[in-house]
Amino acid sequence: MTIRTTKSTITFRAPFRIRGIEQLQPAGTYDVETDEDVIEGNDRTIYRRIATLLFIRNGGATEAWTVTPEDLTAALARDGQ
Repeated sequence: MTIRTTKSTITFRAPFRIRGIEQLQPAGTYDVETDEDVIEGNDRTIYRRIATLLFIRNGGATEAWTVTPEDLTAALARDGQ
């Protein structure tokens, strides 16, 4: 199994909540990693998302939280309102 990892950053302008993480998170820039499984076909290669991780810095430690892309998109949409 081959896995492709895509790294990006997102920025929240206000404190936010996201499903699965109970604490209110402060505004700021966060790292996101998306892992995808490669499914090779005859004509093309397809990628199937298997995990999305949101990295949250807490003091000197960094925690990786598994989130759904839909929950992440919804949190960003609420932040933009």
